[in-house]
Amino acid sequence: MKISILSDFHFGYAYNSELENDSFENVGEAIDRSLDSDLILIAGDIFDTRMPKTQTWAQTMKILTKPLLKPNPDVKLVECSKDLKEISKRVLNHLPLIAIHGNHERRSKDEVNPVEILENAGILIYLNCNTMCFEKDGIRVAIHGMSSVSERNAYEVLSKWNPQPIPDCVNILLLHQNIEPYVYSPLEPPSLNHSNLPKGFDLIINGHIHGKIEENINGTKFIIPGSLTITQFQKSEADSEKYFLTVNIGNGKEISTEFVPLEKSRKFFYEEIKVDGDVKEEVEKKINEIFSIRELSKPPVIRLKIIGKETEVIDQELRELEKKYNGKAILIFAKELESPEITEKIEFLKNLREQKLSTEEVGLNILKKNLDEFQFEPMFDFEDFFRILSEGEVDNAFNILIGEQKTLTQVLRNPGD
Repeated sequence: MKISILSDFHFGYAYNSELENDSFENVGEAIDRSLDSDLILIAGDIFDTRMPKTQTWAQTMKILTKPLLKPNPDVKLVECSKDLKEISKRVLNHLPLIAIHGNHERRSKDEVNPVEILENAGILIYLNCNTMCFEKDGIRVAIHGMSSVSERNAYEVLSKWNPQPIPDCVNILLLHQNIEPYVYSPLEPPSLNHSNLPKGFDLIINGHIHGKIEENINGTKFIIPGSLTITQFQKSEADSEKYFLTVNIGNGKEISTEFVPLEKSRKFFYEEIKVDGDVKEEVEKKINEIFSIRELSKPPVIRLKIIGKETEVIDQELRELEKKYNGKAILIFAKELESPEITEKIEFLKNLREQKLSTEEVGLNILKKNLDEFQFEPMFDFEDFFRILSEGEVDNAFNILIGEQKTLTQVLRNPGD
């Protein structure tokens, strides 16, 4: 049995820019090259936002309906822990597409997220603490999927669900979380780590982290396929391929995995330049070095971090370079100013922007950072604290901080008290 595993499409990223089609082109290639598989799994973040634009929906449907055009009569569903929708049965009659939602798609408990909408349309089957077992030619594979939850609750949710490997199956656990020591963002420490991941699985796949990783943890193969779209433009992503993963399972439950590089994806380069002379000249030299050693099918993204005093970095000259290389490269300039404090705050805000967080998430992260800076250790969930702030209960919030109000629960139950 052959399984293709794809992750972190971020459909809709960089809308209305030179990069707006990259996610669709990359995923389109990966899906086309996965049509010879028996199952396709998606490890979260199909979309870049919780409320995709109509143009994003249109291109998403065009790409993700391709597996529905391929009959797949050899793979049978033999066990399922969720009640399948009637329309989901047509997914099973073709090449099954199975997905969890990621943090970019996570919505409140009573709201429908975009991955659920794709299931309602009969395009894929959505897993959220569910298990499905498939069989082909005597080989059985169980897919256990937990969609993204807040990092502080991940271990609790996973423990409560408590997925158990199914006997006589190859068992694959699909997650979309920060897992220590692989941390996407330091804003909220992960509650999952090597030691508290469930035991007994043959393969654990984790989305969310954008670089590929493959390790053996306590006898279990642990793999992060990485994103199919560059969205962070960090040094760790530079000059590297984008991949999807294939898993081949033999009759004796032998498992082989392969990272399959995309052939047509846009390249990304990251360079740091210490300014001690002519800024424009030094930057242009770096750009030309990249072109001299690479054959590029698309204009690359080149991020140049310029280190020096603020007065040494002349924006007008950088804009001139952008115009000069327009159509040949997409240039992103970052500056490291002389003041470490200013640099830290700018980088913090840039990280929030690059993660494409919602306004609420940005507010939550800034609140948490400020509480940490003041060494304030509340005895309540800071998300609930943020909620009472957003609802205008500023006096109650202040009373909590100064100790006049002892519990957040009282405030939430009696907001007028």
